[in-house]
Amino acid sequence: MSPPERAATAAIAPLPGIVAPPAPAYRRILLKLSGEALMGSDSYGIERETIDRIVAEVAEVVRLGVQVAIVIGGGNIFRGVAPGAAGMDRATADYMGMLATLMNALALQDALRRAGVESRVQSALRIDQVAEPYIRGRALRHLEEHKVVIFAAGTGNPFFTTDTAAALRGREMGVDIVLKATKVDGVYTSDPLKDPGARRYSTLTFDEAMVRNLKVMDATALALCRDQNMLLKVFSIFVPGALKRVVMGEDEGTLVHCQGPVHTTSTSAQEKS
Repeated sequence: MSPPERAATAAIAPLPGIVAPPAPAYRRILLKLSGEALMGSDSYGIERETIDRIVAEVAEVVRLGVQVAIVIGGGNIFRGVAPGAAGMDRATADYMGMLATLMNALALQDALRRAGVESRVQSALRIDQVAEPYIRGRALRHLEEHKVVIFAAGTGNPFFTTDTAAALRGREMGVDIVLKATKVDGVYTSDPLKDPGARRYSTLTFDEAMVRNLKVMDATALALCRDQNMLLKVFSIFVPGALKRVVMGEDEGTLVHCQGPVHTTSTSAQEKS
């Protein structure tokens, strides 16, 4: 699938001398947030300042008219109980992780409410007192009403990551692109934190990402995106304004797609530091 055309704008003639603002490149997006993104400088848990800053970026995009869905991880909470989970049955540990994602989703919903953005939490596990069950038609209706939809509890099944949940929900919601928010500003030829000469890919195919083991997403999520002909953008949520620049179609992060040439930028991690 080629990058979608810019969202249509109302056919209103601009006043003389006034230039209409550019329209977003994407009409509907799915943002994949890791639980670790909410920790900030803490070792685990949720840092209030960090979640408020992320919500401010999401709110800015929502006010552009973009429909936003979010899949959130739970590593920031599960990390605090991980020592006690050592030797635990894998399925049980995965269900604990799903509950952690629900806690993050509720925290994110509360922060969005304080920012004046209406949202709904839908959980793949039934916990009706605090979240709606995942119902595809209802989620689509929320998006059409410009409510942010936060998907919690992954796919609802053990042995699948929240990356896979992001690819799955993105396909079900018919999003134009899946945005994976990370700590680095794209996909690099090697770990930029360890290799100062690492160079960022501007574009990359799913097959190249899997063959080179670039850790863009887990293999199941990458294969799903590739097989469903989806677009994936990897960018840093910690760079101010990066989410808006991605949504506006600017050169931010790394675009992962199904076919075409692979390009690396001329900027290395050493040059950026």
